Amino acid sequence: MADQVNSLEELGQVAEGVEAPEAVVETVINREPVRDGLGRSYATGKRKDAIARVWIKPGSGKVTVNGKDMPVYFARPVLQMILRQPFQVAGVVDQFDVMATVKGGGLSGQAGAVKHGISKALQLYDPSLRPSLKAAGFLTRDSRVVERKKYGKAKARKSFQFSKR
Repeated sequence: MADQVNSLEELGQVAEGVEAPEAVVETVINREPVRDGLGRSYATGKRKDAIARVWIKPGSGKVTVNGKDMPVYFARPVLQMILRQPFQVAGVVDQFDVMATVKGGGLSGQAGAVKHGISKALQLYDPSLRPSLKAAGFLTRDSRVVERKKYGKAKARKSFQFSKR
């Protein structure tokens, strides 16, 4: 062991950082873009019970969900805004076409699933977008799901009405 400390003075120097035996090296992960033969990136997004399969490719910003345009499938402006968030955060608005198929859950969960899938696919297409998407929390799967109903209860936690007599 060449890095052994023999006296208290050497220990003090090591503790102050004057003579560090090994420097901490920051590792940089070099990510490669993941694209198929047609130049698309694929990712799966999930939210509640909804699962979305998302393909993105360079284009004019057209979003198709289950064969319908985004304003037709997600009629509420709030849901359309949710789908646009990853592009705005990454700074690539109207640069990618999105084709998504989504099943399960309701419209809100489906919008969240497509957003998650778009974020993951963007990060796979261009790894330099990962820090901004990760900082916004779009790459993290929202694991909150509906709690199951328990026996002896009206719902998951609600009790039946109490009757004294």
